[in-house]
Amino acid sequence: MHRPKVRFNHNNRRIRDESPKIMAVEITDGRIKDGLVTLTSEQQDETERACEPYLSLSQMPLLDRERHLDWLQGGLDELPDYMVMLDASRPWIMYWTLNAMALLGGEISIYRDRLISSLRSCQHPNGGFGGGDGQLAHLAPTYAAMNAIAIAGGEEAYEIVDRKAMYTWLMSLKQEDGSFLMHYGGENDSRAMYCALSIASLLNLTTPELTRGCADWLSRCQTYEGGLAGVPGAEAHGGYAFCVLAALCLLGPPSEVLPKYLNFSNLVRWLSARQYSPEGGLSGRTNKLVDGCYSWWVGGCWALVEAAIPASKLQRPLWDRGELQKYILACCQHKNGGLRDKPEKWPDHYHSCYVLSGLSAAQYKYTYRGAGIGMDLGNAFAWAVEGTRKEDGIEVRKEDKVKMVHPVFVVPWGCAEQMRKWALANPIQ
Repeated sequence: MHRPKVRFNHNNRRIRDESPKIMAVEITDGRIKDGLVTLTSEQQDETERACEPYLSLSQMPLLDRERHLDWLQGGLDELPDYMVMLDASRPWIMYWTLNAMALLGGEISIYRDRLISSLRSCQHPNGGFGGGDGQLAHLAPTYAAMNAIAIAGGEEAYEIVDRKAMYTWLMSLKQEDGSFLMHYGGENDSRAMYCALSIASLLNLTTPELTRGCADWLSRCQTYEGGLAGVPGAEAHGGYAFCVLAALCLLGPPSEVLPKYLNFSNLVRWLSARQYSPEGGLSGRTNKLVDGCYSWWVGGCWALVEAAIPASKLQRPLWDRGELQKYILACCQHKNGGLRDKPEKWPDHYHSCYVLSGLSAAQYKYTYRGAGIGMDLGNAFAWAVEGTRKEDGIEVRKEDKVKMVHPVFVVPWGCAEQMRKWALANPIQ
């Protein structure tokens, strides 16, 4: 038993010398736990207890495809009154819903005419799209609108975009330090950068002026942890990490731009720490809980990161695809349809989109085939994809298989390529 030493000061008063106590550490199933109880540790324990019954099932649930498709269709119908706060997110609802349905193999073409009509009313006369009719143009709903149009496909959909006004508007948001504002008078962050470059790439609006300073600004978003933040000096976050990586991969080949502008080994270390045991899911920040949406925001980062590593050095998987698939199928499917954050949560269209995109990221492997293309925003169209094998750490039952997602644009494979092909064939006059 530890007994503190007793000393006396110059007034002959006793001084109690408490030497530092070492917290007892317990290692269980490869996890290290100490005896310090905090709000964070309590929430983590609650999450593990909530997931345990689902993860310990003798038979892993199949992907409930038809139930999810039925539930998702509700997002394209008239929404209930309590969802009025999403009135400024109409393009997002279209994108989240259509992307999720397309990844499940649902029929999308039947919604094309409605989508065209709805998005046309969201387009601002000075360029860009707002979140609803007559609303301020904003990069986030503009990005969602372009992705929804790409998923719907067809010239009639592509042609609703005023590309000349779009370019003028994008350049009006460009800042001297290389960043972009989200909207007039708005914030600048890595999300804005990714949205702007993605839009410009799909619509073939690339100019040296548009991309000037972008990569240098993005490099300043890496934090002391190795992760990537929304702005220089902020906390590393999974969503912003994908935005930074995808933006850089729009600007150049992954094997060139990622090691050049980022501390690559620190980034890999931080990303690796985002997958938790025993859940198998991914978290967005240090000391935060797993959340189904990070199946994409973090899981989607790995395709971009792995493409920057020579095949000879990529000897083993950097993340556990099988465990992520298990978390999604066991913990993220709601019994009434739709995908969710974690057990005890309700499903929504945002999580349905990004959980299914993450499932696709786990089920497919991506390679980059376009080294040396240069910063013309055409780099994102030089990817190849193939199915995973057992040695990749995942076994995919045919009932669980979803469609391939593009690793940069986050739309079903082939949709972005068709939109870009149309834009190249129809230059702005």
